Amino acid sequence: QVQLVESGGGLVQAGGSLRLSCAASGSNFNINTMGWYRQAPGKQRELVASITSGGRTNTADSVKGRFTISRDNAKNTVYLQMNSLKPGDTAVYYCSVAGVSRLGVEYDYWGQGTQVTVSS
Repeated sequence: QVQLVESGGGLVQAGGSLRLSCAASGSNFNINTMGWYRQAPGKQRELVASITSGGRTNTADSVKGRFTISRDNAKNTVYLQMNSLKPGDTAVYYCSVAGVSRLGVEYDYWGQGTQVTVSS
Protein backbone atom coordinates (compact mmCIF):
# COMPACT_ATOMS: atom_id res chain seq x y z
CA GLN A 1 0.00 0.00 0.00
CA VAL A 2 1.42 3.34 -1.11
CA GLN A 3 0.39 6.93 -0.58
CA LEU A 4 1.70 9.67 -2.84
CA VAL A 5 2.08 13.33 -1.99
CA GLU A 6 2.83 15.69 -4.85
CA SER A 7 4.18 19.21 -4.61
CA GLY A 8 5.94 21.85 -6.65
CA GLY A 9 3.31 22.91 -9.13
CA GLY A 10 2.41 26.50 -9.72
CA LEU A 11 2.38 29.41 -12.10
CA VAL A 12 5.56 30.28 -13.93
CA GLN A 13 6.50 32.44 -16.88
CA ALA A 14 7.67 30.94 -20.14
CA GLY A 15 11.32 30.08 -19.97
CA GLY A 16 11.19 29.55 -16.25
CA SER A 17 11.66 26.43 -14.20
CA LEU A 18 9.74 24.31 -11.75
CA ARG A 19 10.66 21.25 -9.75
CA LEU A 20 7.96 18.73 -8.99
CA SER A 21 8.28 16.29 -6.15
CA CYS A 22 6.37 13.16 -5.34
CA ALA A 23 6.96 11.41 -2.05
CA ALA A 24 5.80 7.86 -1.62
CA SER A 25 5.06 6.26 1.70
CA GLY A 26 3.50 3.08 2.88
CA SER A 27 4.28 -0.49 3.64
CA ASN A 28 4.20 -3.92 2.08
CA PHE A 29 5.15 -2.47 -1.26
CA ASN A 30 8.42 -2.31 -3.17
CA ILE A 31 8.65 0.56 -5.61
CA ASN A 32 10.06 -0.18 -9.02
CA THR A 33 9.30 2.38 -11.70
CA MET A 34 8.34 5.97 -10.96
CA GLY A 35 7.04 8.39 -13.51
CA TRP A 36 5.26 11.57 -14.36
CA TYR A 37 2.24 11.97 -16.58
CA ARG A 38 0.43 15.09 -17.60
CA GLN A 39 -3.00 15.92 -18.89
CA ALA A 40 -3.90 19.18 -20.56
CA PRO A 41 -7.52 20.33 -20.75
CA GLY A 42 -9.44 18.34 -23.32
CA LYS A 43 -6.54 15.99 -24.01
CA GLN A 44 -5.59 12.51 -22.97
CA ARG A 45 -3.06 11.83 -20.28
CA GLU A 46 0.42 11.30 -21.65
CA LEU A 47 3.64 9.97 -20.25
CA VAL A 48 6.22 12.66 -19.61
CA ALA A 49 9.07 10.70 -18.10
CA SER A 50 9.79 7.57 -16.14
CA ILE A 51 12.66 6.15 -14.18
CA THR A 52 13.33 2.62 -13.04
CA SER A 53 14.74 1.52 -9.74
CA GLY A 54 18.05 1.06 -11.53
CA GLY A 55 18.07 4.65 -12.73
CA ARG A 56 17.14 4.06 -16.35
CA THR A 57 15.14 6.99 -17.66
CA ASN A 58 12.74 7.52 -20.50
CA THR A 59 11.41 10.91 -21.54
CA ALA A 60 8.91 12.05 -24.10
CA ASP A 61 10.30 13.71 -27.19
CA SER A 62 8.31 16.83 -26.45
CA VAL A 63 10.22 17.45 -23.23
CA LYS A 64 13.55 15.82 -23.98
CA GLY A 65 16.39 18.18 -23.24
CA ARG A 66 14.21 20.35 -21.04
CA PHE A 67 12.85 18.01 -18.38
CA THR A 68 14.87 15.70 -16.19
CA ILE A 69 13.49 12.97 -14.00
CA SER A 70 15.36 11.72 -10.97
CA ARG A 71 14.71 9.84 -7.77
CA ASP A 72 15.97 9.68 -4.24
CA ASN A 73 15.51 6.14 -3.04
CA ALA A 74 16.37 7.06 0.54
CA LYS A 75 13.41 9.42 0.58
CA ASN A 76 11.20 7.36 -1.73
CA THR A 77 10.77 10.49 -3.79
CA VAL A 78 10.73 11.13 -7.51
CA TYR A 79 11.43 14.54 -8.99
CA LEU A 80 10.77 16.23 -12.26
CA GLN A 81 13.01 19.18 -12.99
CA MET A 82 11.33 21.27 -15.66
CA ASN A 83 13.41 23.92 -17.40
CA SER A 84 12.71 26.18 -20.34
CA LEU A 85 9.02 25.81 -19.75
CA LYS A 86 6.63 26.58 -22.56
CA PRO A 87 2.94 27.44 -22.50
CA GLY A 88 2.33 24.04 -24.10
CA ASP A 89 3.59 22.43 -20.92
CA THR A 90 0.55 23.69 -19.07
CA ALA A 91 -1.24 20.68 -17.64
CA VAL A 92 -2.03 18.76 -14.51
CA TYR A 93 0.97 16.62 -13.71
CA TYR A 94 0.43 13.27 -12.07
CA CYS A 95 2.94 11.19 -10.25
CA SER A 96 2.82 7.47 -10.92
CA VAL A 97 4.46 4.70 -8.98
CA ALA A 98 4.64 1.07 -9.98
CA GLY A 99 5.75 -1.75 -7.78
CA VAL A 100 4.96 -5.09 -6.29
CA SER A 101 3.43 -6.14 -3.02
CA ARG A 102 5.09 -8.61 -0.74
CA LEU A 103 2.90 -11.24 -2.37
CA GLY A 104 4.40 -10.41 -5.73
CA VAL A 105 1.34 -8.67 -7.14
CA GLU A 106 2.06 -5.68 -9.36
CA TYR A 107 0.28 -2.41 -8.61
CA ASP A 108 0.14 1.10 -9.97
CA TYR A 109 -0.49 4.13 -7.77
CA TRP A 110 -1.35 7.66 -8.79
CA GLY A 111 -0.95 10.98 -7.13
CA GLN A 112 -3.75 13.51 -7.02
CA GLY A 113 -2.07 15.77 -9.53
CA THR A 114 -0.48 19.19 -9.34
CA GLN A 115 -1.29 22.06 -11.66
CA VAL A 116 1.49 23.55 -13.76
CA THR A 117 0.62 26.72 -15.62
CA VAL A 118 3.09 28.42 -17.93
CA SER A 119 2.28 31.93 -19.05
CA SER A 120 3.91 34.26 -21.55
